[in-house]
Amino acid sequence: MKSTKSKYCRRFLSIAALGVYVAALGTLHAADHGTSAKPDIVATAVKAGSFKTLAAALTAADLVEALQGRGPFTVLAPSDDAFAKLPAGTVESLLKPENKARLQAILKYHVISGRVPARQVAGLESTKTLSGAEVKISVVDGQLKVNDSKVVKTDIDTSNGVIHVIDTVLLPPTSGAGVKMGGAPGVIVATAIERGVPLYNSGNAEACAAIYEVAALGLADRHDVPEKARARLNKAIAQSRNQTEWSDRAWTLRTALDESRVMMN
Repeated sequence: MKSTKSKYCRRFLSIAALGVYVAALGTLHAADHGTSAKPDIVATAVKAGSFKTLAAALTAADLVEALQGRGPFTVLAPSDDAFAKLPAGTVESLLKPENKARLQAILKYHVISGRVPARQVAGLESTKTLSGAEVKISVVDGQLKVNDSKVVKTDIDTSNGVIHVIDTVLLPPTSGAGVKMGGAPGVIVATAIERGVPLYNSGNAEACAAIYEVAALGLADRHDVPEKARARLNKAIAQSRNQTEWSDRAWTLRTALDESRVMMN
């Protein structure tokens, strides 16, 4: 029997390939009309080679055509490395048809209406995204940040907008709700902690808490997790959302993950 991981890999690659194909069609269409216009947002991201996961996600969410539209848009584009920070199984789960609405919400949280160059972004305190939720903007020690994600490359110009590259996936409120994560429950907990601890220790408590929340929400929705553990996780999720400090939220969720892991053994 072939492993579940192999099945996910084949699905991921086929979706990514479709994204490349759709982007290529847009480029060919421009060539047919004899224009030397810059490629659009999707084609630019695909060509860069470091946004394969984003291309796959846009395709699964049926947002490729929208981001090839007239716009203009400003895209806060997570690199493949940014997606890799998420707990194991999260991306594969989000690519499933039943999680399409949630995936769309997450991706729209990375898109701002209009063409907003980095110098203008830096002058904002916050801005609304296409998801309807706002992101916080700050400059800390000369580093431009969106929420707690660092902007590592700016002002990639395209025909219908601009791309700013970020190093952490932005998670809107309740972005993990309803996502059934893949992988063994114990592995999910271990991976979330492994990826969350360095973020917390580096001062990025918000990103750490977001990773813990995605893991907790995914585990709380699984029938192979003991009922007692699911109740503990749901209680921690509710408690954390009433806390104002990201460090407190991270610790509340971390404690619940540790306790639930013991219950699952």
